[in-house]
Amino acid sequence: MELSNIVESLLFVADQPVQPSFILKVLNPQKSQAPKEPENGESESGEEVRLPESEMPIPKAGEVEISAQQLEEVLDGLLTKYQDSKYPFEIRKVAEGYQFYTKKAYYPFVRKASVNRNQKRLSKAAMETLSIIAYRQPITKTEMEFIRGVSCDYAVQKLLEKKLVSILGRSDAPGRPLLYGTSPFFMEYFGLADMSDMPKLKEFEELEEDHLEMFRQHQLEKQGEDHDKQAKVESAVLEGNAAGSGPDAESQEEIS
Repeated sequence: MELSNIVESLLFVADQPVQPSFILKVLNPQKSQAPKEPENGESESGEEVRLPESEMPIPKAGEVEISAQQLEEVLDGLLTKYQDSKYPFEIRKVAEGYQFYTKKAYYPFVRKASVNRNQKRLSKAAMETLSIIAYRQPITKTEMEFIRGVSCDYAVQKLLEKKLVSILGRSDAPGRPLLYGTSPFFMEYFGLADMSDMPKLKEFEELEEDHLEMFRQHQLEKQGEDHDKQAKVESAVLEGNAAGSGPDAESQEEIS
């Protein structure tokens, strides 16, 4: 049985990121073990016995010894393996652990077929509050409200219920208000290996500038189109007036 298959099976059944320390604990022999059973090739009397390959015993948990370096090599190999386009899923390093994820290209189909269709998204207020906490943690509720300009009580309560934020302690400020920060589940929820994966504020500024430039270009194009439409309308009106002026002039001459 290949070691990579064992590690892969542990990741496959996990409903949360699996940390390397947990895998090592599962695989490596423990100090206190039950009496050793006869291995393949030995009888109870110690005589060598050759078993057919089909009857070879399957390793049990705690019987496969592996070092941290070996495990890292196995995990790196699995990460590379599932980058192949023939697989619709991949293994990601998330929240200091590893977990299977559907590749982004297939997400719309999985989302449409998801049985959990009633799962509510975070509100705009909750997302704004969560962003402030993520970038300014540890932070008090008063500081959040100063930045947002409105009360954050409801938003913070909802984020605590969803386990996206946690209470880190108390501030030294007067009244010793609670300090809030992101939770380990926040990392898992947004697929982050660590906080350094968070988008930089400079990236948002550049993105905003790009969008602003695109908006300006769109407005210029729209103004050009509106100008062309206005010119066509004015031209049509002038042509209509010119066409209508002939009969009116003749009728006026007849009357005179």
